[in-house]
Amino acid sequence: MSAYPDDKALARRLANGERRAFEQFFADLFPRLYRFVLLRVEHDNETAQDICQQVLERTVRRIDSYRGEASLFTWVCQIARNELADHWERTSRERQRSSSYDQDEVLRHALESLEVDPLRAPEKVKEQSELRLLIQTVLDHLPANYGNALEWKYVEGLDAREIGSRLNLSDSAAHSLLARARRAFRVEFEALAQEIK
Repeated sequence: MSAYPDDKALARRLANGERRAFEQFFADLFPRLYRFVLLRVEHDNETAQDICQQVLERTVRRIDSYRGEASLFTWVCQIARNELADHWERTSRERQRSSSYDQDEVLRHALESLEVDPLRAPEKVKEQSELRLLIQTVLDHLPANYGNALEWKYVEGLDAREIGSRLNLSDSAAHSLLARARRAFRVEFEALAQEIK
C-alpha cells in the first residue's frame, strides 16, 4: 500500500496521459520546484527555468516508476538534485576550459581593486545565505497554496485580490488563506530555527 495514495493516483493519471492530471501536477508542484531549484542555482532565473523544464520532462518520462513511498514532491526533488548535479558538473568543466582570471593581469588587478562593501562582508553574505536557505526550506514544506501565496505576496508584491484571482478565491478567502499561511510559516520557521541552534 502506498504511503501517499493521492500522489500515487495522480502519477497513474499522468502515466495514462491525462491532460487534467498534468495541469494539476504542474499547478501544485512547479512553484515549489522552481523555488527549490532557484535557491540552488544562486538565484539565476534562466538557469532555474531550464533545469525545471528538464526535471518536468524527466519526471513525466519516468512517472510510471513512482511507487508512492515518498511524496511526489520529494520524488521530483530527487530528480531535480540529479539535474542540479549534472548542471554543476557541466559548469565546472566549462570553467576549467576557460582561462583563469589569475592569468589575465588587467582583470586580476581590476577585481582586486574593488572596494569591499561592508554589508557584503563574508560573514554577512553567509548569514544572508543561511537565512535565505531557511526561508526557502520552510516555504517548500508548507502546503503548496500557502507557499505560493506567501511568495506571490512578499516576493512578487501581489495583493490579496490578485492572489485570490490566481487561486480562484474571493478577496476575503484570500485574506484568510494569507493569514493561515503566515501562521503556518511562523510556526515552521521557529521550529526549524530552534533545531538549527
